[in-house]
Formats: sequence, C-alpha cells, structure tokens
Amino acid sequence: MTTAPISVLVADDHPLFRDGIVRAVRERAALSLVGEATGGREALAMIQELVPDVVVLDLRMPDLDGLQILEALRRDGTPSKVLVVSAFTEGSVVHSVLSAGAVGYLPKSAERSEVCDAIETVARGGSVLSPELQAGLIDAVREQGAASDRPWLTDREAEVLVLIAEGLSAPAIATRLQLAPGTVKTHLSHLYEKLGVSDRAACVAEAMRRGLLE
Repeated sequence: MTTAPISVLVADDHPLFRDGIVRAVRERAALSLVGEATGGREALAMIQELVPDVVVLDLRMPDLDGLQILEALRRDGTPSKVLVVSAFTEGSVVHSVLSAGAVGYLPKSAERSEVCDAIETVARGGSVLSPELQAGLIDAVREQGAASDRPWLTDREAEVLVLIAEGLSAPAIATRLQLAPGTVKTHLSHLYEKLGVSDRAACVAEAMRRGLLE
C-alpha cells in the first residue's frame, strides 16, 4: 500500500530562506508542499484551512509572531505538528517555543536536508532539537525550576502590579492603561489568586518577596 506524502506548509517572511525550504520540500518524494505564507496572519489562516501534517514556522514574522501562532493552534486544537526554524537560538526562546506546543526546533543555519529530515521525524510523532540548542535549553529549564516560586503573570497583570505598587487606585489604573474598570478588577482578581493573597497590601508584599517587583 502506498503511503500518502506528508503535507507541509512553510511560513517565513524571508524570501530567500523560504524559497530554499520550499524547493527542498518539493524535491523530496515523501513530502508534499501545500502552501507557503509570508506573514503571521496569513500563515495562521492557511494552517486552519489546510491543516497540513507539518508546519515549518519562523518566529519573527509580520502581523503575528510564531509564539502567537502556536498559542492559537493549541487553543483551537489544530492537529498540525509545528517545526520552528529560527535565527533565535537563546535557551529561553527555545524553552518558550517548545512549551507553546512546537515539537521541533532548528536554527536557520541547518542544512535544507536536515530540515526535511526533521519534517519527516515530527510527522511520525517524534521530536527534533538541534544539538547546538540543547545546552541552552537545559540552562533555561534549570532557571525555570529555580524560579518556580514565581507565578507566571501576563504582561497586563505585570503592568497592573507595578501600578498597584505605585499606590494607584483601580479607577486610576483603568485611566492610565485605558481599560474598563471591570477589566482592571479582573486583573486584580487574577493577581490575588496567583499570589495567594486577598488584598492590595498583601499583593504588593508577596510580589516583592517573590522578586516580581524590583
């Protein structure tokens, strides 16, 4: 019985790199190119429409970045496997990408044949991480473990926390951040829950204890 080729979508705003990956995919019999995207929103729309087996995804793109795309795919339960190929090789970045749902990460210095091999590996249910990225990832995981006492805050929650520490009231915070008062109250509720406190003073004190406020 003939096995169907692996459907692949390539999303990268750099034309030379994208064209190189596209050519390599087309030249490999086990792979079938179903689309290519040059921007984040275009990539997300194509993935949701075509549901390719594997997406080769850049991190830095117009409109939406790779992490935002990964978060959207995970939220929607899209089954496509994502292989990130990026110039960003810092351990913290790799850790964030894998935590967001990518199953492979290669640097852009990888050979085109290596990228195609990785596509086949992740399509079969495996995972891929370039050896040169492994040490940085291990360091990032260690740092994450050392910071496990620090709750993860959204950017907006962090902004609200700083303004609480400055002594602003909820209405004043709403004005400063141009948010509805109810939205600020929701952020405050989330902060209290994450920090395990019940009032503003305790929130600030606990945040300082955990190193969330400088």
